[in-house]
Amino acid sequence: MKAYRNDAFLNSPDARSLRILAEYLEPESRFEKLRLRDTIVFLGSARTPPRDQAVAELEAAEAGDGDLGRARTQLEMSRYYEDARELAGRLTEWSKGLEGTDRRFVICTGGGPGIMEAANRGASEAKGLNIGLNISLPMEQSPNPHITRQLDFDFHYFFMRKFWFVYLAKAIVVMPGGFGTLDELFEILTLIQTRKTKRRLPVVLYGRKFWDEVVNFDALVHYGTISRDDLELFERTDSVDEAFAFLVRELTEHALGHPEPTI
Repeated sequence: MKAYRNDAFLNSPDARSLRILAEYLEPESRFEKLRLRDTIVFLGSARTPPRDQAVAELEAAEAGDGDLGRARTQLEMSRYYEDARELAGRLTEWSKGLEGTDRRFVICTGGGPGIMEAANRGASEAKGLNIGLNISLPMEQSPNPHITRQLDFDFHYFFMRKFWFVYLAKAIVVMPGGFGTLDELFEILTLIQTRKTKRRLPVVLYGRKFWDEVVNFDALVHYGTISRDDLELFERTDSVDEAFAFLVRELTEHALGHPEPTI
């Protein structure tokens, strides 16, 4: 049996380096075939529902079927699903309308439900390509139906998935989320702060109330663990219009017409 057909070997600890390399080379091959080199990454909770689902759950809870407090919170959180959907759609339409350049900014998510689904959905509704970087997990991770078929990936290694989040990214939008979102956010901020990514990478923290409650950045400044200047690594907003204007301005000034730096 040829070594590259030996499944027992390929799935063994001895072949781990081959599996890791495959999660670099196989996505790279797909991106090159479609000439994709610029993404706008959306991060956020897999648990955030669309508004119609949240309304239905609240009505059911008010009728005695379900947790009323949770249903009310889910309805409040559903605004982030709808805002992510709208923002991704508007950015896709803007990118498709660019003239005099071959650059296209493609929406990229973690490929699952919630905020990820919302952004893929918005891009799909705008008739744009969009990417889903799925990962095999025991819960809350299955490909949403809005991902472009050729760009639906399934990773095993978190660090390779994170690599592809950042490697092609020209902007990051971070909606409210849990452990995974916080992990991704702080890794990206660390890469920017330490200049391990050489390109300018604008980051939008969407949802002021959520982020101000969940992460006390001012306390980090107060205790001297980050500098005051580090607060300029990201933009906070509650408005689709503000986020869209900020991202378009940043991408136009710092991505369009500039040579591509390496990560």
